[in-house]
Amino acid sequence: MLTYHLENALNDLRDLITMTREDIEDIKKAQHEPQFERIGLKDEKLQAFEAKKAMIDHTIATMVSQNPGVELPKLLDTKQHQLLDELRKELETLKEVNQHYAKMVLAVSNLYNEFLEQIVPTEMQGYKKVASKDPSLLEVRV
Repeated sequence: MLTYHLENALNDLRDLITMTREDIEDIKKAQHEPQFERIGLKDEKLQAFEAKKAMIDHTIATMVSQNPGVELPKLLDTKQHQLLDELRKELETLKEVNQHYAKMVLAVSNLYNEFLEQIVPTEMQGYKKVASKDPSLLEVRV
């Protein structure tokens, strides 16, 4: 049963990595709609992964409680050790891909905010930004 949960969790992780890489390629091409369409799918995959990880944790805890005095590495077979190692590697890959994607999203967000600030100037009123009282929305510079 543990092997089954590990394999399914790995599949979910790999799907998340693939979707995030697709998001990176789409952001490079300024194709935002496909990214927005994948948000729901990514949420579902993430929830599925979390549920499978909970089952893995539960199964391991059950194995340990049923075999007191036996260390966990001795309870797992070779395939389970291999799958746990792959799971760790894929989690690290997902972390790296997500960090790369987050940097790109932040850069694009800053760019859009800068453009918006140039088109519609704002000023701070306390902690809130409000459109400035300047009647001109656009300024042409030569």
